Amino acid sequence: MVSFLELVKKRYSVRRYSGRPVAREKIERCLEAARLAPSACNAQPWQFIVVDDPGLKEEVAKTTFSPLVSFNKFSLQAPVLVVAVLEKSNLIAQVGGFLRKKEFNLVDLGIAAAHFSLQAAEEGLGTCILGWFDEKKVREILGIPSGKRAALIITLGYPETGEIPEKKRKPPSVFRFYNRYGKNGELLPG
Repeated sequence: MVSFLELVKKRYSVRRYSGRPVAREKIERCLEAARLAPSACNAQPWQFIVVDDPGLKEEVAKTTFSPLVSFNKFSLQAPVLVVAVLEKSNLIAQVGGFLRKKEFNLVDLGIAAAHFSLQAAEEGLGTCILGWFDEKKVREILGIPSGKRAALIITLGYPETGEIPEKKRKPPSVFRFYNRYGKNGELLPG
């Protein structure tokens, strides 16, 4: 069994897919990982629409790019798209979010999407979480009711190659502080 940090290192945003079909059992395990994600007041403010019908998937994929903005065109290669629908939080989480000026349902959906993506990596699958798409068209294509938001699209499939690219990340000294916020990554005395 691989350690959690090894799994995190293995997961990256895949933008080239082999086109190999994904077994429903693997998709179900990814959805189970998302279902088990924590959420404010256990609201679980999400629904997931798995789009694996080739024609429908192509329609949805085409909402992620345009002639002027083509960076998500790779979504056409992914054999599966998963549309994350944002639901309202339960009343307690809504009140808490209003009082604290935080959109807990967005945070919760992000956690669920991360769980989904990490389970996909465990399954040997790749994902890329997309926020750039024509939400109105996606809602029309998939029959998402008014008042509900298509918040994210997750591409899902087998990466074209088994190579895991090197991750370019800020060093801990840039973002890590103990006890107080500091400048330029300095550790300030407590």
